[in-house]
Amino acid sequence: MTTNLPRVAVIGLGSMGAGMAGSCLRAGLETTGTDVNPDAVARFTEAGGRGAPDAAAAAAAADIVVSVVVNAQQTEAVLFGEGGIAGAMRPGAVFVSSATMDPAVARRLAARLEATGRHYLDAPISGGAARAAKGELTIMASGTPEAFSAARPALEAMAVKVYELGEAAGTGAAFKMINQLLAGVHIAAACEAMTLAAKQGLDLRRVYEVITASAGNSWMFENRMPHVLDGDYRPASAVEIFVKDLGIVQDMARSERFPAPLAAASLQMYLAAAGAGMGRDDDSSLARVYAMLSGAELPERKQ
Repeated sequence: MTTNLPRVAVIGLGSMGAGMAGSCLRAGLETTGTDVNPDAVARFTEAGGRGAPDAAAAAAAADIVVSVVVNAQQTEAVLFGEGGIAGAMRPGAVFVSSATMDPAVARRLAARLEATGRHYLDAPISGGAARAAKGELTIMASGTPEAFSAARPALEAMAVKVYELGEAAGTGAAFKMINQLLAGVHIAAACEAMTLAAKQGLDLRRVYEVITASAGNSWMFENRMPHVLDGDYRPASAVEIFVKDLGIVQDMARSERFPAPLAAASLQMYLAAAGAGMGRDDDSSLARVYAMLSGAELPERKQ
């Protein structure tokens, strides 16, 4: 039985990509997934998807290619590196780029791909792995009307909110970087506050209870501080992500001659955590850095 629904390829089946691919499957879209980790591909095929040995094979028959890799360098490699998909994609197909990157890089990649007769949608994501699995992401997208039209079925499957932010690639990336500036600073502030509370000898669970009901609360405090309370630093979102993202913020700010001291100070804390061997741990590990520096005692870390 054939349908008129577009075919989707998802490149990168990590914590976010797996959820996004699963959401496309649930929406009835024929979905192929690929990842450098064969176990991730096996899990996806067990869930009812199709597996592909590499990105070019996944993209060859797809109308929509969703790239959920880590950064701009990996995105460029997927498109134009050895075995890149730019030549393998069907003419008129759309590449949906979900990696967080410098807006200038997004514009450059879009221009290069569009010159081949394919569409590029700048579409960074927010919401975390749990929302990705439920098809409830927020997508901050920019691109041509043709790119949006081509990508619409996958966008609707993966997201509860799609912000259409203009026709120029790079605008979505810029919105995402503003979000990442705030997110990174808020996590650092939450870790600083919670560790100072520990240094004061306060009951940290009561601190959490009081602050989440008070004006000082933030989404990041409410979401991340349970990790500190439980001593559980398994990575829901790793320290290295904000080393990358706040580094991009600093590059953007410097190019604009714009002062960003709060982002800069927060970046130093993420760098300290990464340098102390916590780069792959949860970003709430900044609390552990504050504890190391101050002698504060946090709940014992779970192994």
